[in-house]
Amino acid sequence: MPASVARIVLILLLALGITGQASAETPDAALARLLAEARVEAAAPGMCARGDIDRLVRIFCTGTIRAGIREKYPLFGTRTGTERFGYDVDGARAIAAFLTLGVEFVRVKASTRIALLDEDKIDIVLATMGHNTQRDSQARFVRPHYYQSETVIVGPKELPVSGWKDVAGRSICVSIGNGSNAQMISHHARLMLFEDATALPARLVDETCQLAAQDNSFFASYFTDEDFDRRFEPKFGFAQVPWGIGVSRTGSERLARALDLMSQMFHRDGRFLEIGRHNKIATGFLVQQQEVWNRPECNTADGSTNPACILPPLDAGLEPTPFAGRIVAFEQWFSDRTGIALSLPMFKTMPAWTLFQSGIFNSLYLVVGALVATLVFALLLGALQSGRSRFLYWVFHSLTVILQSSPVVLTVVIAAAVAQEVFTYSSVVAIGAAIVALGLMNGSNAGQAIAEAMHTLHAENAGKDVPETQLFGRAVSRSATQIVSFLINAAKGTPVAAFIGAPELLSALTDITSFASGRATTYTILLVFYVLVVMIVVWLCGRLRVVLERRHA
Repeated sequence: MPASVARIVLILLLALGITGQASAETPDAALARLLAEARVEAAAPGMCARGDIDRLVRIFCTGTIRAGIREKYPLFGTRTGTERFGYDVDGARAIAAFLTLGVEFVRVKASTRIALLDEDKIDIVLATMGHNTQRDSQARFVRPHYYQSETVIVGPKELPVSGWKDVAGRSICVSIGNGSNAQMISHHARLMLFEDATALPARLVDETCQLAAQDNSFFASYFTDEDFDRRFEPKFGFAQVPWGIGVSRTGSERLARALDLMSQMFHRDGRFLEIGRHNKIATGFLVQQQEVWNRPECNTADGSTNPACILPPLDAGLEPTPFAGRIVAFEQWFSDRTGIALSLPMFKTMPAWTLFQSGIFNSLYLVVGALVATLVFALLLGALQSGRSRFLYWVFHSLTVILQSSPVVLTVVIAAAVAQEVFTYSSVVAIGAAIVALGLMNGSNAGQAIAEAMHTLHAENAGKDVPETQLFGRAVSRSATQIVSFLINAAKGTPVAAFIGAPELLSALTDITSFASGRATTYTILLVFYVLVVMIVVWLCGRLRVVLERRHA
């Protein structure tokens, strides 16, 4: 549109707005004026080359709006080849069509949708994103909301789960970034994380997961499958949350305002309802919203700020730690001096802090247990292979060879599987299985070194009347270097135990990152912790080796 024509349109719209000020301005008039202003700015010479323009002006400059959409969320965002389907997809198309713009779809996941807004890789996100108080500091949510759902926990029909008291200690499969993850953790559930929600039904079917949690809107399509419906059921729901279209909190003020007005009009005129029916989603919320936005007090330009018309975000505020303020101040101090944005979520909220403490203590239990088990199995297997009985020698020598030939991950997984078949899953069972596996793996190697030293001492002292206990003590001292090496290996192997579900630091930090930001910092702390632990173990083992070698000398 030429700049002169756009200015004439703007003057006419402003005149209409002035003459109509005696009554409340409609969202239609307010939106028309806002869009006309943005188009005039976009047509001004040199404006589109500027880097500080609002995203509303910029999309008119480019002629395209970039929409973050999910690709594996049935009924809301799916993709087959180049074709996209779903309520969110059609919603983005409707917005682009209203603005007479093209639309560029960008794939997002629950864990990336806000990050891509911050990185300016998308202009808007329509990706099943629940609006809660925790996310208000991360994105600007369009009001009114365009849909609503609740999180539902799904599991086998025969599994007796009906409320929070039944999920404590159980593993629940979830997707990273789900806003309700923190609430499940606060009820002492263990989370098994997946990048994509579409993995959850398949993991229920193959029994990797006993329970899975996701929006009821997600599971709705799966319950239309007869086999899935026959085997599984929703156990209970929680965290009813409105869904919001999101834009960046910086540089998007006018774009957000335009979307507020458009969302009002789409509800009032039944556009969202029409799109919902076309995609066969539950439409109760959309019908109710159409009634709300046809009420005179809501059908105004200020309706999106009227508490009587809009829904509040889900209160997902997490209890802060007593020292959260000091942590925030330290993050700011560090950022000001280094230019690095440091985030320490595990120190700022009580759920994260509790998990972090639990992870630290369980990690230390696991390390100490693995060291003790390695030493015990080393002495036991060494003694059994050092005796005069050839039968015992070959039995336990064969066991040692098998353990030495098995990958550590496989041994840990087998130990965990056997333990969970025999005992009900618990933290003690998980840690115990990891300790036994690590102890056997490293103790068998150290035990072989003791046995070989014992056989050498038998040959050296042939014909001498030396007590077996004395020879065994000398064999242990002679094997000091090998024993210390495998004790260190046991300490290094403790992170592997986390992969089989041992609730130690890695699992705790994984849970924290499922609902908090700062994943890079969180895992850096994990790395630093284990490096320090191994350094301490190496130092202690070095002292032990000196003692044993002096005893041998």
